[in-house]
Amino acid sequence: MNDFIEPPYEAADAAINKKRELPFIWLLPLCALLVSGWLIYKTVSEKGPVITITFPSADGLEIDKTKIKYLDVEIGKVSDITINSDLKTIEVTAQMHKESSAFLTNNTQFWVVRPQIGLSGVTGLGTLMSGAYIAIKPEKGKDERHFMGLDTPPVLETNAQGKKFILETTNIGSMGPGTSISFHGIEVGEVLEYQLADNADNIKLTVFVNSPYDQFIRTNTHFWIDSGIDLSAGADGFKLRTGPLASLLIGGIAFRTSAEDKATDSVPENTSFQLFDNYEQSDQVIYHRTIQVVMYFNESVRGLNLDAPVLLRGIPVGKVIGMDLEIDGKTADIQIPVMVEVEPERIKLVNKQENSTPKENIGRLVSKGLRAQLQTGSLLTGQLYIALDLFPESKIVMHNNRTGYMEFPTTPNALTQITNSAHAIMDKISKLPLETMATEINKTLQSLQGTSKAATTTLTTATGTLAGADKTMSSAQHMLSTLEPGSTTQYELNQLLKELTQTAVSVRQLTDYLEEHPDSLIRGKKE
Repeated sequence: MNDFIEPPYEAADAAINKKRELPFIWLLPLCALLVSGWLIYKTVSEKGPVITITFPSADGLEIDKTKIKYLDVEIGKVSDITINSDLKTIEVTAQMHKESSAFLTNNTQFWVVRPQIGLSGVTGLGTLMSGAYIAIKPEKGKDERHFMGLDTPPVLETNAQGKKFILETTNIGSMGPGTSISFHGIEVGEVLEYQLADNADNIKLTVFVNSPYDQFIRTNTHFWIDSGIDLSAGADGFKLRTGPLASLLIGGIAFRTSAEDKATDSVPENTSFQLFDNYEQSDQVIYHRTIQVVMYFNESVRGLNLDAPVLLRGIPVGKVIGMDLEIDGKTADIQIPVMVEVEPERIKLVNKQENSTPKENIGRLVSKGLRAQLQTGSLLTGQLYIALDLFPESKIVMHNNRTGYMEFPTTPNALTQITNSAHAIMDKISKLPLETMATEINKTLQSLQGTSKAATTTLTTATGTLAGADKTMSSAQHMLSTLEPGSTTQYELNQLLKELTQTAVSVRQLTDYLEEHPDSLIRGKKE
């Protein structure tokens, strides 16, 4: 028996810990939630704006495939394509990158890049493999999210360095956006766009000249249409000027700077210039002081065009600015007033009188016989010009001038005078009794024929007479041989024979002359 007895345990109250600890397994969902939230925040924060672009069609565009690029760098992608309510255009929704927010302004332009072939070259060949994409040209302005896409790409696809200028013309011909601008044969710019002026009297072209050539656009710079080949003929022969090869196909614009201009004479952007039709017009000096006069011509003015030159003894002093046709309702007289602009600065005045005006100087020249007349400048084209010269014997004929311009006297040209004289002569001839004169001439011819027959008969008779005279002379000579020499009868017969011989010679001469000149029987013998 085991006497060892374990002592009894003392019971004590257990302490209860009421605080619960989070199991470690719940940390994994919490971390996942935090990471997801951070990813969502990062995605949202880095996500760019959503924009809409309106295009005429969706040709070549695909959802989640068509990209939006700037300088060949992707900055967005098409996310949706829908048809607008007008059923004529489509709306493209695009998700842009965050860094593109600064590009999206009210002046930004969008267009679809596709392969294009034109006179200026081939563009968009890279899209044959990669497909079409939307290009963007950012400009400064206010924030915008809705845009209107361009039908065609802009001429300047990037923000090139240079200046814009305005050219004014009345006819652009084959020129348009993309037309090149050359300076001494170097392509330095191009036409951006054109539009009709507010008063619809000319067309304004917006052109862009690249830097550093824009510094050569100065106060007296002249622009002209460069057609590629300019052939002209003058007193010193033919002159041929050629421009860039591209201008032969699509035309072009060239400009030159006056040697008088300095680098400090550069003009600011958007300055307006006149666009001349050719180089010759651009080379002419522009005079600002002009005098408008009117000239009345009674002859045809076909071939006289606007801007036709007015020459004073071959020197240009003005040009034609207008023509009208007037018919008097009472007298039915036809008048052709031609308005002319004279540039007095072209004339160098020597021994100038004090306090004399250009109109007074013109009046003195008119009093000395200065007149205007139409002359032909080219027999091939029939172009006319107005020539001024002195015609002292020409009278001054004034007309019923209603134009408000000062009238300048005119005189017909030499060809017109000859034509008028020929018409006057033909009128007189037409008034002659030609039928009566023809009848009298026929009678005279018949009389001449009768006279000619009579002359022939006379010649025949004279020939017979000569033959008889020869026989008579032979008989007389035979008789003389039977007479006694030295007798009176023989002497008288000898004298008779001499006279008969002279008569025969005269008759023979007359016969020979009449054979050569039978008309002498009518008209008489010539001296």
